[in-house]
Amino acid sequence: MKQVTATVGLLTVIISVLLTAFAWPAVRSSVHDVPIAVAGPAPAVAQVTAALEQRLPGAFDVTAVTDTAAAERLIKDREAYGAIDLTSGTPQVITASAASTAVAQTLQALGTALAQQGQAPTTAVRDLAALPADDPRGAGLAAGALPLVMGGILAAVLLTARVRGTGRRMAGALAFAVTGGLAMAAILQFWLGSLSGHYLANAGAVGLAVAATALTVLGLESLLGMAGVGIGAATMMLIGNPLSGAATAPQMLPGWSGALGQLLPPGAGGSLLRSTAFFDGAAATRPVVVLLSWLAVGALLCTAGAMRARRRPATAPIEQAREVATTAA
Repeated sequence: MKQVTATVGLLTVIISVLLTAFAWPAVRSSVHDVPIAVAGPAPAVAQVTAALEQRLPGAFDVTAVTDTAAAERLIKDREAYGAIDLTSGTPQVITASAASTAVAQTLQALGTALAQQGQAPTTAVRDLAALPADDPRGAGLAAGALPLVMGGILAAVLLTARVRGTGRRMAGALAFAVTGGLAMAAILQFWLGSLSGHYLANAGAVGLAVAATALTVLGLESLLGMAGVGIGAATMMLIGNPLSGAATAPQMLPGWSGALGQLLPPGAGGSLLRSTAFFDGAAATRPVVVLLSWLAVGALLCTAGAMRARRRPATAPIEQAREVATTAA
């Protein structure tokens, strides 16, 4: 009976953690500190900025620019999710649905609301970085975040179970990252039509994320055994995936969780894929550095585990001799 009670309690804790990990970011998501640009004369910019702060306090981090070109440059460089352009006779909202459909919809609705209140006659909407026509809501890109994480975890688990030797496992993980990246990018780009841009660049982004996840989990397994696999999988699945911001935007996640998610492979991989697919690689440096750092950490953990495994056979006879001597004494 004690075993049944303990098992039921453990299952309850597990399901509660799973629900919290996936539901909390989604339920508590909101627009806060989202970077946007407001272009136009200083008085008009100040008026619209004040109206935005009054309507949605703390929602936007506004950068004031003087002309449309500067606003568009910020969007293309992924320094802003959109803009309100007041430079022409007909003010307009400039969105970038490829960066975040949620933010684009928010800006569009906000422009309509401001126009209705007479605070800014913003009615026209222009999508500067649109999603592909075959997937205008970005569903494939958002749904692809989970298989990307699972691919790295499954690679580590299968290689651990079927391949002997740390070097062979690492080689297998890197080889799978290449083939898996090519396969997943091909499905998303050529079949589902969810990606634009250069196919090989997209495949490289996917492959780098898979490699970073797989090597990290392999490294933890080499040091801690199956407990390491559990720790690595839980980190990537229960923290990295929900906090990746793939379905909305990192800035929409509650508190500090969006920034944390961008420091983990799922968030960095999703951000890198958006950059390669829709923004000609703009703002790709940071996610690349994050993924390469995880890749290096995983390789170091694998190396440390292999070195410890080599020392065991050499020290085992000495330890056994000590045990015999102690028993004889």
